[in-house]
Amino acid sequence: MNMNKDINSDVEDKAIRQSDKTKKHTINNKSEIVFISTFPPKVCGIATYTQDLIKSLQSKFGESFNAIICPMETEEETFEYEENIEYSLNTSDAVSYLELAAQINRNDNIRLVMLQHEFGFFNETKNGLPLFLRNLKKDVIITFHTVLPKPDKELKIKVKEIADAAKTIIVMTNISAEILCDEYDISPEKIEVIPHGTHLLPFTDKNALKEKYNLKNKKVLSTFGLLGSGKNIETTLKALPEIIAKNPDVIFLILGKTHPAIVRNEGEKYREFLEDLTCKFNLENHIRFINEYLPLPELLEYLQLTDVYLFTSKDRNQAVSGTFSYAISCGCPIVSTPIPHALEVLKEDTGIIIDFEAPKQLAVAVNTLLDNENKREKLRSKSLEKMAPTAWENSSISHALLFHKFRNDETELNYTLPKINLGHIQNMTTEFGMIQFSKISKPDIDSGYTLDDNARAMIAICRHYEVSKNKSDLELISIYLNFIKFCQHNDGSFLNYVDEQKQFTNQNYETNLEDSNGRAIWSLGYLISLKSILPQEFSEIAEKIIQKNLLWAEKIHSTRAMAFIIKGLYYQNSEKNIPLLKNLADRLVKMYQHEAKDDWHWFESYLTYGNSLLPEALLCAWIATKDEVYKQIAEESFQFLLSKIMIDDNIKVISNKGWMQKENTENDSQIGGEQPIDVAYTILALSTFYKAFNDEKYLQMMQNSFNWFLGKNHLNQIIYNPVTGGCYDGLEEKNVNLNQGAESTVSYLMARLCFDK
Repeated sequence: MNMNKDINSDVEDKAIRQSDKTKKHTINNKSEIVFISTFPPKVCGIATYTQDLIKSLQSKFGESFNAIICPMETEEETFEYEENIEYSLNTSDAVSYLELAAQINRNDNIRLVMLQHEFGFFNETKNGLPLFLRNLKKDVIITFHTVLPKPDKELKIKVKEIADAAKTIIVMTNISAEILCDEYDISPEKIEVIPHGTHLLPFTDKNALKEKYNLKNKKVLSTFGLLGSGKNIETTLKALPEIIAKNPDVIFLILGKTHPAIVRNEGEKYREFLEDLTCKFNLENHIRFINEYLPLPELLEYLQLTDVYLFTSKDRNQAVSGTFSYAISCGCPIVSTPIPHALEVLKEDTGIIIDFEAPKQLAVAVNTLLDNENKREKLRSKSLEKMAPTAWENSSISHALLFHKFRNDETELNYTLPKINLGHIQNMTTEFGMIQFSKISKPDIDSGYTLDDNARAMIAICRHYEVSKNKSDLELISIYLNFIKFCQHNDGSFLNYVDEQKQFTNQNYETNLEDSNGRAIWSLGYLISLKSILPQEFSEIAEKIIQKNLLWAEKIHSTRAMAFIIKGLYYQNSEKNIPLLKNLADRLVKMYQHEAKDDWHWFESYLTYGNSLLPEALLCAWIATKDEVYKQIAEESFQFLLSKIMIDDNIKVISNKGWMQKENTENDSQIGGEQPIDVAYTILALSTFYKAFNDEKYLQMMQNSFNWFLGKNHLNQIIYNPVTGGCYDGLEEKNVNLNQGAESTVSYLMARLCFDK
C-alpha cells in the first residue's frame, strides 16, 4: 500500500503538468470517449478491431461524440500514428497507468473510457491495470477479447476485480458470457454481448477476381492472419493430398506474414516448417504463400474469390477470431475447428465444424463442399444472413446505445445522414429498365421489370438531378421514361409486368393495375415539373403520355391510384387538368366523410400500405386549388395517421402482417412486416407538410422517421446498406430481409433526397 501511495504522489506532479494540455479539451462541449487499445500501425487483431469500431462509430454518430484514441505501447515497442496522440499508455510502467488516469480525470469533456482487454497486454506490470481502474473517476466499459474457462483462484479474483471497476463488460459470444456468469460469478446484468464486427461488401464477380489474381479456373481454399504455430496450418497441408486427389485444380492460399512477436523470438521457424511440409507432400503447385500484411481492400478481394475458407486453430480457449469474422462477412463457406465463435455462428447450416488437429475430417469436409456448388451457395447465403446483424454499422449502433445508456443525460445520439450512393441503382438498371428484385445485392434478371419500379426510379433520379446536376442521371431518366412509354397501350392505360425478354407477362391480366397507372402519372408529372432543367424532349414525351392516359384516368376509383394521379397533376401544373384533379380529390373527400368517426379519421375502414400518400395528395390538391376542405381533411387525417405510427418519437409503420382495422386501432400487436416504401412515403408526406406550413414538428418527424433506415428500429439494425447503396427489403420481427430490391432501394433514395432539397 505504501508503494501505491508513493506512486500516486509521484504522478500527481506529472498530471498537473498535463493540465494545460487538457484544458483546451474542456472548451469543446461535445462528449469525448477515450478508446484505450492497441492501434495500427501495430500489427495486431485488436488494433484492427478498434480501428474498425471507431471508424464505424464516427461514420454513424460523428455529431454525437468525439472518439479519442489512447494507444497501448511498451518500452520496446512504440509507433508513429496518423492521429494527433494526446494520451498513451506505456504498459511496461506502473506510473504510466496512474498518469493516464489523472490526465483523463482532469478532462471534463471525457464522459466514458472504452478499454480493450487481452491478458497479454498487461503482463509486464502486474498491478498496472488495477491501479488505473482504482484511480479512474470516469465510467469505463471493458471489452474482453478472451475469456478463459476453468479459471484458477488467482485468475478469478483478477477478472472479478476488473469487472467490479467497469460499468459493463462486453464479450463477443454468448459462450463467453456464460463462462463469466457461471465460472467467475459475474452478474449477467453487467455483461453485454456484442459480436465481432464484420464488413459489408458490394456484390463482386468471383470469376473476375480469380482472373485478377491469376487464379482462373482454380478452386480456391484460403486462410489468413498473422502466422504462428497456433494457426495449425499443417492440418490443412496434411489433408491436401486427399483433397487434390478428387479436386486436382485446388490451390491453397496462406495469406499473412508471421506475427512480429514470433519473428522477434524465433524468426521464421514456423513458416519454414510449413514450406518443408509443402515439399514433403509435393504440394508446390497447390500452395501459394502470400507473406504480407495485406491492405484491407486486397484482403477482402482474396476472401471473396475463396471457395472454401479454412480455420484450423488448435487453441481451445480462443473465444473469437477476427479472421473468422472477415471470412464469413465475405460469404465464404467455412470449415472450422470448434472455437466458441465457430460453434455459435456455424451451428445453423452456415458451415462445417471439425475436430482440432483432424486432417482426415478436414479433407472430407472440403471435398464435400467442392463437389457441391449448390451447397456452397446455400452456405454463403446463410452465412451472410447470419452475420448481417454483426456488420460494423450494427456493432457501432450497439456500442452507441450502450454509451447512451450510461451517459443518458450527456450523450445524445444523432444519426449521420449517409452520403448518396447510386451504385446499386446503376447495377439494377439495364439499357431497358430497372430490374425488379435482387438476391442480396446481386440483380435478379429473372424477376423481370415493372412499371411501378421504373416510375419510382424516374422520380428519384429526377430529384437527384435536381440537387446534383449530374449529367449521368440524364441517361437513367431517359431509360426509365422510355420504359414507361413502352408500358403504355393504345387506349392510354399501362401494363405493369415485363419479363427479361421484354414481353408483357400474364400477371398483368391477373392483377388490378390501377395503382401502377397512378404511379406512372405521378412520375411523369414530377418530371414535367423540372422541365426548365431537363432536356426539352423529356417533358414533351411525358406530356404526350399523360394526355393519352387522362381519359382512362377519369375512370379510376382505387384510393391510392387517385392519390398518385392527384400528385402527378399537381406537379404537372396545367390549368386544363385542374378539373380532373378536383374530381379525384372530391372522391377522396367523400370517402373520408363516409368513414370518419369520432375516433377514426380516415378514408377507409382500415389502414394498409402507403397510407401517408392520401393526406399528402389532398394537401397537394389544396395547394393547387385553395379549396379549404382539402386542407382541413389533409391535416386531420395526417394527424390521425401520425398518432398511430409515430410512437415515442420513433416510426413504426403499419405491418403488412395484419392491417389496422377500424375496430382495433392499436399499432403494437404486430412486430415486423415494416416496409421501406411505407417509411419513405411518410417522409415524403412530412416533407410536403413542412414546406406548406413551415412547422418544425414535421421536420423533426422527418428526421426521426429517416433514422429507421439507419438503425433506429426495434432490431437496432441498419435497413440501408451504405456500401452497396441498396436498401434491404423489409424489417421483420427477428431479422432484416437482406435482399435489396428496386422498390426498397428507390424508396430509400426518395426519402434521403428530401433532406438535400
